[in-house]
Amino acid sequence: MTLIHDVALLALPGCAAAGGAAVHFARSAARHRKDAGVANRRATAAERAAAARDEEAVHLVRSRLPALVYALQQGTGNPVATYGAVLHQALAGTTTDRVFQDVLEQVAAALSEAAARSEGAARVAAQATTKSLQPLGYELQAAITKLLEAEHDPKTLELVQPIDHAGSQMARRLQIIGVLTGTWPGRLRDDVPLLDALRGGVSRIRDYPRVRVPAAVPFHVAGRFVEPLVLMLAELMDNAARSSSPKTPVEVSVLEAHNTVSIEIHDAGPGMTPEVLHEARRRVSGAEPVQFTNLANPAAFGLLGVGVLATKYGFRVSLDLEHSRHGGARAVVQVPRSMLVPAPVPQSEPTPRLAAPHPAPAASGQTPHQQRYEVGPDGLPLRRRPSAPAAQWEPGPAAPAAAPPPPRAGQALAAFVQGTRSAPAPTPNEEPSP
Repeated sequence: MTLIHDVALLALPGCAAAGGAAVHFARSAARHRKDAGVANRRATAAERAAAARDEEAVHLVRSRLPALVYALQQGTGNPVATYGAVLHQALAGTTTDRVFQDVLEQVAAALSEAAARSEGAARVAAQATTKSLQPLGYELQAAITKLLEAEHDPKTLELVQPIDHAGSQMARRLQIIGVLTGTWPGRLRDDVPLLDALRGGVSRIRDYPRVRVPAAVPFHVAGRFVEPLVLMLAELMDNAARSSSPKTPVEVSVLEAHNTVSIEIHDAGPGMTPEVLHEARRRVSGAEPVQFTNLANPAAFGLLGVGVLATKYGFRVSLDLEHSRHGGARAVVQVPRSMLVPAPVPQSEPTPRLAAPHPAPAASGQTPHQQRYEVGPDGLPLRRRPSAPAAQWEPGPAAPAAAPPPPRAGQALAAFVQGTRSAPAPTPNEEPSP
């Protein structure tokens, strides 16, 4: 018993030490297991964050950058603010989000600068081309006018008149492109009756025989607004004629309102879809600047030019389908009364005094004044080879007597009148409202 007891007493310190070591190792193992769990969770979180950044980078390339480019091309608001949202909201405000946002802003700035340079180059090219072609068109029209004044053969006039009309159409199209580039459309210094402005617009389109204008309009347009108004009306009439059947008329009417005079253009076309009508209204409004790099193919300049002229000079243009007389489209140009002027007062001419009257030949049976020149049905002088010397007139003390026009005066106007006689006569209901 004594030996066993002594051995047990000697073994107690070793057992205590072993037990303490076991407890220590158990606690250390638990701590390591805990640290391993934390490390695993951190590794999983890191993998998820890396995957989120990868997905965000793919989203940047496949979605955000294309949306940015489209927004810049269409001009729809602030593209970075609209299409700059991150895919994972957990990354909002992080370094990754800020870096990607910087990438979008740099791309937007680069694209905007490149678009501005391209637009400027396209505008300069269009302006240079227009300025080089317009003088040639004017020279062509001047040569045709000279030919019309020199020739008196009706057959020759009939062949030359379509060439003159085609030249006026070419000049109009060059003029509208010049307006889009910022050039001046020109100005007529004299006040013109509104009816003459309507007829001037009719004379510049291809299908002029189909256009019916009122018989009389009691308004006059100030000189500085005549050419812009004629150009606008020509483009709207041409659009109405091309959008409707060749057998249908294009009716033009004038309505007097309190502050404006409205010019309505009605066609009998098929109308427009909501999308096309929205785009046409956007073009004639002139609210957005014209961009040559964003024009459709083929490019359409007419309505864009109408919008530019309306914004620059103060006209108001609208398009609608509900009030068309023939189920097509209606274009309305509102002319403010500030652009109208009173009709000029006709001045009475002094009656010429005959100083030494000479009796006319008995065969003619006409007075000396009637022998000066004859007037045709269109109001233009008719050339006749005189059979006897014309009577000599002496001016009175107040003013010189009226002299007959030169032999070639009025031939260009006579050719135009002859070419437009085929146009349909205006109907009685086209008179403007009082």
